[in-house]
Amino acid sequence: MALEEISASGQRESMSEVLHKCAPGGQGEDPAPSRSALDAEAVKAAYRRWAGVYDTVFGSVSGFGRRRAVEAVNSLSGTKVLEVGVGTGLALPFYTKDKQITGIDLSGDMLARARERVQREKLGNVDALLEMDAEETCFDDASFDIAVAMFVASVVPHPRKLLRELKRVVKPGGHILFVNHFLAPNGVRGAVERGMARASRSLGWHPDFAMESLLPPEDLVRARIQPVPPVGLFTLVTLDNI
Repeated sequence: MALEEISASGQRESMSEVLHKCAPGGQGEDPAPSRSALDAEAVKAAYRRWAGVYDTVFGSVSGFGRRRAVEAVNSLSGTKVLEVGVGTGLALPFYTKDKQITGIDLSGDMLARARERVQREKLGNVDALLEMDAEETCFDDASFDIAVAMFVASVVPHPRKLLRELKRVVKPGGHILFVNHFLAPNGVRGAVERGMARASRSLGWHPDFAMESLLPPEDLVRARIQPVPPVGLFTLVTLDNI
């Protein structure tokens, strides 16, 4: 599928001007993964299966985390927002009108539904919806004031590479947010999540994803970490970009 840009008016334009600027993400070694990596094709295949029922099956379950992440974005200064893992666009209607949203996702099937939502709900503050690898985007350095990744950290093959890429495309002094499910360190929930890990490829995400797989120690100590009510199944992580 050719990459496309869709403006708020629904007019599609060639992505050639973006693609020629494509730059790899940050350099450096990732820690040895404690789980099997999901490759891009496995993720695409999983979300191709889920696309038609995603809003019904996952929309309500993830709704609390999604709303909390958008509320946090709306409260921050800066207008240019990158939503990573925009999916079917469930979060798009909840941004305030002063936020200009660019959404990216690896799944063209999900993006097709997001484009329909933009048109149906006349979301004029959605600048672009792009099919793109979050670990290696085509954006210039310091392109955004804020980046928010919703339920993506446990999907990408290399979470630390995702973090480095978001640090690259967000301006110094900007903000990087993650809302995600993270592995419970112990107890019954932790045991269940570890047991579900065998189904990661079919699910399209890792139930046993630990926060340390995403954040190195120096970022973990300065991140603002907030459980998302009512049950704390998801966690909101906010990191100031330095």
